Amino acid sequence: MATVIKSRHATVSKPPYMLYMAFTDMSNFVRFLPEDKKKDVTADYDSIKAVVQGFNIGIRISERVPYSRIEMKDDGAPFSFTITMFFDAAGGDPDKTDFHIELSAELNMVMKMMLGSKIQEALDKIVDALAAVSEGRVPEGIDPDILKNAGQGNFN
Repeated sequence: MATVIKSRHATVSKPPYMLYMAFTDMSNFVRFLPEDKKKDVTADYDSIKAVVQGFNIGIRISERVPYSRIEMKDDGAPFSFTITMFFDAAGGDPDKTDFHIELSAELNMVMKMMLGSKIQEALDKIVDALAAVSEGRVPEGIDPDILKNAGQGNFN
């Protein structure tokens, strides 16, 4: 049975279509990596692959629902998982997005105990960081130079 982990929701100060477009091309993710990490990552429009702590991990976009949802599946990973990102209008304001992420993974009991809280924390940090960047703030724990190298986090 799959383990489902849901991030918190955050309001991102960008319209859903703009945020969706930033995530629809997997090669965009490489821009946010520190230079020393880029050598272990390859990406194209539909997929990204990396070596993380000795493991080959790949993610491929499996479904795009314009301006509302992107679903990604593992593409060569130690366990099977699906990540879904949601881009919903925030409280009727067309210039803001209610953003959240859900991860569904086939984790055995040991992996669930070891990774569950770390996955939850990582999803929440991604959502919080995206909300901060959209408001022109540097997220906690992020090197400001990374944002400069990535176009300052703009979603244009």
